[in-house]
Amino acid sequence: MKPFLRIAFLVAVMGVLGVVFAAPLLFMFASSFKRDDAIFANLASWSAFVPDAGWSLANYAAIFERSNLPLFLLNSTTIAACVVVGGVLVNSMLAFSLSRMRWRGRRAVLAVVVALMIVPFEVIAIPLLSLVARLPWPGIEQGALTWHIGWFNSLHVQIIPFLANAFCVFLFYQFFRDIPRELDEAARMDGAGPWTLFFRIILPNSRPVIATAAIVLFIAAWNQYLWPIMVVQGEAARPVQPGIQQFFGRSNSWGQIMAYASVVTLPVLAVFLAFQRQFVASVAGSGIKG
Repeated sequence: MKPFLRIAFLVAVMGVLGVVFAAPLLFMFASSFKRDDAIFANLASWSAFVPDAGWSLANYAAIFERSNLPLFLLNSTTIAACVVVGGVLVNSMLAFSLSRMRWRGRRAVLAVVVALMIVPFEVIAIPLLSLVARLPWPGIEQGALTWHIGWFNSLHVQIIPFLANAFCVFLFYQFFRDIPRELDEAARMDGAGPWTLFFRIILPNSRPVIATAAIVLFIAAWNQYLWPIMVVQGEAARPVQPGIQQFFGRSNSWGQIMAYASVVTLPVLAVFLAFQRQFVASVAGSGIKG
């Protein structure tokens, strides 16, 4: 196949895939501005993917009036931000130790990390639930430090268990392994220790993989549904994903449901679009080799 035909074929395939993936999002966003009867009136035409002449923000106003969406968004934003910042630091530090340092048992730890990548969360959900039910957490009562047993109905129970991520550790490991070791030797000749090497040499040269890990951690934290259902009963610490199920039970308006889903989806799209260049650079640079 000639280069021109190959490029044209790839562009056509990517265009078709782009339409396939974008169509549900366009339908959701367009439906969020329509009345319920207008959503299902034109499903067979292209007008189903654009707002109609009678579009309005009534659905968006209704979801903020009928649900505690601002609190849910704040909780999810706090959880996702803490998981991203803490997760990038924790996972990159372990990957640095595995890829740039030599110590006994390193290969065994790496094998465990790789094995954990194929273990679904549902397998460890019940043991993890039993663990957090017995863990203490500090608090202040009448000016004195007290310890409470159990992490239920809190934000930290949705943050701390998800800081370590086997896929992100392996992603960092693959990227760090490809950084020239001459940089390490030159830094050590200048008296740099492991911490200096990690923070001043490795991390500044790892921006693409940091962005990729941030996307992975953010999406996982933002879309968490099963775990919050298990550990959060009240609304004070509830994130957006269980909140949408609660709203679905309260409203039978598809326009409002589409508006709620649009508000929940926009942060994910914003994060991906903000880091897409670094994401592509990381995938192209490391290849995510097995």
